[in-house]
Amino acid sequence: MADLVAAARAARRHAFAPYSGFLVGAALETADGQVVTGCNVENATYGLTVCAERVAIWKAMSEGHRRFMRIAIVADADAPTPPCGACRQILWEFAGDLEVILANLFGETGRFRLADLLPMPFDRRLLKT
Repeated sequence: MADLVAAARAARRHAFAPYSGFLVGAALETADGQVVTGCNVENATYGLTVCAERVAIWKAMSEGHRRFMRIAIVADADAPTPPCGACRQILWEFAGDLEVILANLFGETGRFRLADLLPMPFDRRLLKT
């Protein structure tokens, strides 16, 4: 787990957050043990900003990964900083009930299952096909 948090901490250094100053890094572990990282990238409109968790998912998907075990998310905050609602939805759709490890610059601040952070997800089960 320490390696995953370290990878997220390193990814955070690449974040582009000139508006909020809130740098976030994520490290997503694939089912075969590979680690794919992401960082947040802000935009002046804020609405087009992409969070670290989504960057990691998109990178992993674009590299052919389809199954995931856990994600570590690092932010410079004392309190645990969970994924935003949009990231929870994307993580659920593409990674399912993975383990979510939250950390800051000094250590782990929390550990959850995604189902605990998103107890009633919207997904393909609700779509009539």
